[in-house]
Amino acid sequence: MLPLLLSLALSTASLFAAQPKEFHDWPVGASPKEVGKRVAERFASTAKLNKTDQIYPVICTWYGALTFAQLAGDADLSLRLIRHFDEEFSPELMTYVLDKQHVDYSVSGAVPLQIYIATRESQYLTRGITIADHQWESPNPDGLSHQTRYWIDDMFMITILQVQAYRATADPKYLDRAAREMAAYLDKLQQPNGLFYHAPDVPFFWGRGNGWVAAGMAELLRSLPPTHPLRARIMNGYLSMMKTLVAMQGADGMWRQLLDHPEAWPESSSTGMFTFAMITGVKNGWLDRRTYGRAARKGWLALVANLDEKGDIRNVCEGTGAKNDLNYYLQRVRNTGDLHGQAPILWCASALLR
Repeated sequence: MLPLLLSLALSTASLFAAQPKEFHDWPVGASPKEVGKRVAERFASTAKLNKTDQIYPVICTWYGALTFAQLAGDADLSLRLIRHFDEEFSPELMTYVLDKQHVDYSVSGAVPLQIYIATRESQYLTRGITIADHQWESPNPDGLSHQTRYWIDDMFMITILQVQAYRATADPKYLDRAAREMAAYLDKLQQPNGLFYHAPDVPFFWGRGNGWVAAGMAELLRSLPPTHPLRARIMNGYLSMMKTLVAMQGADGMWRQLLDHPEAWPESSSTGMFTFAMITGVKNGWLDRRTYGRAARKGWLALVANLDEKGDIRNVCEGTGAKNDLNYYLQRVRNTGDLHGQAPILWCASALLR
């Protein structure tokens, strides 16, 4: 027993030593395990899925809660999240998701695939792969999904589903799908400054929309092999975006609702997504540790400062369509506890533990 404990202690010490110093020595109450636990338990006690509500914010938060629980070694939380998902994601809801033929519903497949990765129980693989393959039934002539619409939100919604399908099966066709979509969106929407318009006809650098892309690229690059023909294209797009974002971060660690408008308010969901993308980049050696590690630390501590006593994040932009109207973005409502903001906190906690 003693040699085993010593071996585990040495492994843990080696892992800790390998972490960038910017991701150590958190203030009291700000460690990723503490914060992730607060936010994940808050979600576990309130999570609901039904056809009358938006599904994707719940799914994205469920994915984050599951990855956090698994990386934190919290078997009880993981089991409760799985059991609750079984209760909520009914066969009727599965049929509804498939019938919608829309990225915001198809992303649901990411959660059963995460459960399969953790449990190897085949029913979860079946559900996830059914949704992932349905997304590519009758593809467009260019080989892209028929769900392609060139809104930047899609670059998380499509990407995480197809990347999760790859992680669950090791079948490279799923990575190829995600990479082709990402490259097409980069060509269509990324601007010379590295940021993204919300849609081709909506020339605004909306914070959370850009956050979806940043998080999607980080998730894809984590799994995309160095030899993949589109990796360099996607990495260049990611690095260009990160360079501009790090210069736009506020002194308070936050990014704004419209990234290039100083009059816009500091917004939590975009801050969480950019922080996740930077943590992932630093840990994988894609980004300079000192510059981006400091930015990611500031972002994480800003998120923690915006958490209330319930574990709800403040200053989250309400759900937002694409509209060619500046005031539409500037006047969006600030929510507290909105799952658009809860999810990226859990992604960040997972990335810090990964």
